[in-house]
Amino acid sequence: MPNTFVIGAAKSGTTSLYDYLRQHPDVFMSPVKEPCYFAYAESPPEMAGPGDREANRESGVVYTMDEYKALFSGATSESIVGEASPVYLYDEDAPRLLHEQCPDASLIAILRNPIVRAHSHYLQLVQSGREPLDSFEAALDAEEERVAAGWEWSWHYRRMGLYGRQLARYLDYFDRDQLHIYRFNELTTNPADFAKTVYRSLGVDPSFTPDTGVRRRATGVPQFDWLHRFIETPDHFLRRWSRLVIPEAVRDRILMMVRNANLQKPPLSDAARARLSDAYKDDVHRLEALLDRSFSDWLTTDESRIADDG
Repeated sequence: MPNTFVIGAAKSGTTSLYDYLRQHPDVFMSPVKEPCYFAYAESPPEMAGPGDREANRESGVVYTMDEYKALFSGATSESIVGEASPVYLYDEDAPRLLHEQCPDASLIAILRNPIVRAHSHYLQLVQSGREPLDSFEAALDAEEERVAAGWEWSWHYRRMGLYGRQLARYLDYFDRDQLHIYRFNELTTNPADFAKTVYRSLGVDPSFTPDTGVRRRATGVPQFDWLHRFIETPDHFLRRWSRLVIPEAVRDRILMMVRNANLQKPPLSDAARARLSDAYKDDVHRLEALLDRSFSDWLTTDESRIADDG
């Protein structure tokens, strides 16, 4: 069983952190980045939203303990064995289930401005062709109806940013020193230093320097749909040909750079920002009390102070 979990938040750099961790020689990360087992074991979502079942199948979600344990069968002498399922921070049952199986685990959370995080998640589903609504505000209006209808957690744009409520559930089961909490701009400002900070907190060699050169999972609206479809289609004949002539690491780096360059990020409207700032105000204050740290900049309308978490 793993002893380390990246629990969230979604759209807050967890894919990059997973990548930095799995590069370290003293760390084994599950080959499936987001198995989601502790969120889905007892009460899997209905998967009623557009593309829910296909997306979860493609991401490798597991539902049984045997399947879950098999993900870690390749671990040998690594001192850290882990996985990264950002739904764990959001899911109500995950803290209890994690504690039942792994009470001494280290838990890592990266927190991003919840307003920007919600917009980024919306853009991801637009990018994948799953989001049928053409405005972020319309999607916010539809959120409660979608939740009630059984659409999976990716559609819970506003709800997923209630970090104070979510971390309070973890502190009901885990000691505070088991939770390693970071801000998203700590990762984006200096990824290599951030990785070393995480290594140090987990007790592995902090002198190791990972490759942090390519941003993972950037979100936005594709400028050229044909190019995006090519990059996102693994069995495209050009992708198959490239696997024969280009080393995997080089190929992956090139594709990610082209993918990110092809994305445009529409601005978040002032109306949507004000609406979410009001919705998150009480929870941000709760988070500040839990962590004894200020997050008041998340609620500002000053663009110059929002950039770090954008």
